[in-house]
Amino acid sequence: MAALPEPPLPGSPAGKGALVLFSAGGALLALPREAVRALLPLPNLDSPPGLPAPLAGFLNLGGSAVPVVALTVLLGLPAGPLHPYRHLILLETAVTGPAGPVALLVDRAADVLPAGLPLRPTEEDTSLGGVVAGAVELPAASGGGTAHLLAPDRLLMAEEAAILGALTGQAQARLARWTATAEES
Repeated sequence: MAALPEPPLPGSPAGKGALVLFSAGGALLALPREAVRALLPLPNLDSPPGLPAPLAGFLNLGGSAVPVVALTVLLGLPAGPLHPYRHLILLETAVTGPAGPVALLVDRAADVLPAGLPLRPTEEDTSLGGVVAGAVELPAASGGGTAHLLAPDRLLMAEEAAILGALTGQAQARLARWTATAEES
């Protein structure tokens, strides 16, 4: 796990705290640092047949099945060239709510940006399904330009979170059966 700097004080508005910068589908995106639990290299995922298209599979994280959502598919972004060192962004459970722990599959985690970068807000109803909260002006040290700040609490609709929760329960039961068998041997 990559060490991340301390998050800003709770309750600080988006754009005021540190941000995690990453790319997905050729787009530069960011999440508030306080929404990110860890950055992980992409391991082998358990991907049983019949999963919904946005669900890349499940990560076994210390005996817990964690759903991995392909962010490009979820947001309808074009699939870019596969990066050999893709990453998972493990979100804080407080952000994902009833879905439990969730990881996002992204092309590449790029940087942790300092607090206080200029932010242009976006109207919730005019952004990508309300997921984009604003545009962040990137410092020259990070390549300049603009990144779209995602609102982590708007990534999953209630129906998607419910389906993800049910599928995660099935994956956890499957993992438990394998763990029980291994312990009996």
